[in-house]
Amino acid sequence: MTKAIAYTANSKSRTINARNDVLTGGFVVAALIMFVGTGSQVVSSILDAISGVGGGVDRMLSIALILNIALIMFGWRRYRDLSDEISERATAELRATTLALRDPLTGFYNRRALAEQGAELLAKTLRRQKSLAMLMLDLDHFKNVNDVHGHAIGDALLKCVAAEVAKLMPPSAIAARLGGDEFACMFAYDGGNPEIVEHVAQAIVSRLALPFDADGAHVHISVSLGISFSDSGCETIDAMTRRADIAMYAAKHQGRNRYAWFDVSMEREMQARNDAEMGLRIGIPKGEFVPYFEQQIDLTTGRLHGFEMLARWDHPTKGLILPDQFICVAEDTGMIADLSMSVMRQALVEARNWDPSISISVNISPTQLKDPWLAQKLVKLLTETGFPPTRLEVEITETSLFENLALAQSIVGSLKNQGIKLALDDFGTGYSSLAHLRALPFDRIKIDKSFITSIIDNPESAAIVNAITRLGDSLGLPVTAEGIEDAAIEERLRQLGCHKGQGWLYGRPLPIPQARALLAERNLLPSARASLAEPKMAGETIVQPVRRVG
Repeated sequence: MTKAIAYTANSKSRTINARNDVLTGGFVVAALIMFVGTGSQVVSSILDAISGVGGGVDRMLSIALILNIALIMFGWRRYRDLSDEISERATAELRATTLALRDPLTGFYNRRALAEQGAELLAKTLRRQKSLAMLMLDLDHFKNVNDVHGHAIGDALLKCVAAEVAKLMPPSAIAARLGGDEFACMFAYDGGNPEIVEHVAQAIVSRLALPFDADGAHVHISVSLGISFSDSGCETIDAMTRRADIAMYAAKHQGRNRYAWFDVSMEREMQARNDAEMGLRIGIPKGEFVPYFEQQIDLTTGRLHGFEMLARWDHPTKGLILPDQFICVAEDTGMIADLSMSVMRQALVEARNWDPSISISVNISPTQLKDPWLAQKLVKLLTETGFPPTRLEVEITETSLFENLALAQSIVGSLKNQGIKLALDDFGTGYSSLAHLRALPFDRIKIDKSFITSIIDNPESAAIVNAITRLGDSLGLPVTAEGIEDAAIEERLRQLGCHKGQGWLYGRPLPIPQARALLAERNLLPSARASLAEPKMAGETIVQPVRRVG
């Protein structure tokens, strides 16, 4: 509505200006005609007066001549003003068109112009029976540049990136900045020769992985790039943009600093991911995510000494869903903290009445370890559930310590002050394990299951497990082996000096009812001990529970 009113007002203004211009032009033409007539008479009168024939110049004719000259000068000035106004208006319209179609920072097309120009290029490409490639680019870790160096350096970096991308594109390509650190490029190519597209994509990935000098700041980034192409099932710009976007996210999930062609399987994965995200938003408040318990066994005595708490999704229609189908989505969407706290609360409420010798281990995700209030949240949860801090063991992976070791030290220190134990999980898979053991007061080392499952067949795995076990002994840190799946692995671990372990050899992870039944069988529930302590009735025989591993 506002645009329509503005357009109407501009139209009226142009109409009035046009009428004024016509009137001014009419006056000037009339003045010119009068100037010719009066001028000739005045000149002849002057000549007659000089020759002594006439009686001098007529006063009225002189005045008329002067007025004609004034009107002509006015018309000339008005003509100059109109010319300047037209020039300024043309410049303003050009500027407005540029702002409407171009990104002011990089000079690339904007999202709207990409749709318009891309549609024309796509139609032209199809008429020529060629293919059209769309490349979607998203800069990796660009936010870090803004956070560390400021937005001015970030803008300078975007200009540098745009310049490099423009150099690497074919001359007929269309390039656009869609917003933030996201770019898109389109160009035609021979459908039978997709190597051209791959060459351009690889050149962009390789160049953007090199350092940039952005207004004096030395910065490093990389790019995740997705590629889509026009075919029988993708003949619109919107469809190509969507597919390139999906491929770009696939490249990002594959490790960044690479390109990926769109594949139909990516679309299915994206839909599954969206379904998982929606399910998380609905299921966490409804309590659909529940704790399961994996036994932790003393390899020397066979005694159960604790459980590792694992999350499962008890979906109302799909049944039990394993963590690998929802944990990554929860971390990427920022819902991992709510999910973890919800499952942990259920586990601690259940386990607070178990035998005091039974500990509960919980995993903390790398995302949670970035929260400076994590320690306070865990302590609050322990207070609300009444679970003893000394029976809780928090497991932290090596990879989660890389980004901010100082914050991790602060969180770990706060947890240790409350009596909570700490375990370094997946030991051996990182790059600075010894430094972490020295910097943080861990109570236990957990050997990653990738070494345990291959310990029989792979001498290198056996050597690594042996080295870690000896390291734990020298540091006074108990070592737990994950992934024990058969008796041969268990025996080999005993020979290497590993005294604690967990895995499917001792049973699959158990839901709350089955974990409770297992504890009752082993006389590790208060109710079970109370029933055994009651005096037996006449003729009644008390049968002690059979202790068995798993």
